[in-house]
Amino acid sequence: MNSLKRIIGIYLIAVAVIVAVHTIIEPLYYTSTEADPYTPNWKYINPLMAIAVALSLILSYGCKRRADLEGGEAPVTRYYLAANTLFYGFIFVGILFFWNWFNYVSPGFTAVGDDTVTLVWGFIDAALPPLLGAMGMCLLRCDK
Repeated sequence: MNSLKRIIGIYLIAVAVIVAVHTIIEPLYYTSTEADPYTPNWKYINPLMAIAVALSLILSYGCKRRADLEGGEAPVTRYYLAANTLFYGFIFVGILFFWNWFNYVSPGFTAVGDDTVTLVWGFIDAALPPLLGAMGMCLLRCDK
């Protein structure tokens, strides 16, 4: 099981790096227009992000549950804070990601404008890499 966690950890870190680097360099090689605001590369990156968010939600829930069971009435530990931060961070970003992704795949899924969708993508692209990186490092270390 530890080797599977390490493989998933490497995957999460790789997706974090891909999203972070692409978010930073995209404006250097692509000029957004009203008709086509996103590069075609996001068609390939978004499914990787969806898999990473789903895996991270499952694994961070397991970490949170372990931290809750181990803690009991003890004072708050670093592991407890990290597990809860990752779990609730992935819930927050996951809700935004899937809401926005379904709107990207099926335009008109929600009644929000294109500016709002673009703003939410920017937030997701900024928040997901640190969360995925932290979860990936946690899995590589296989703390618990």
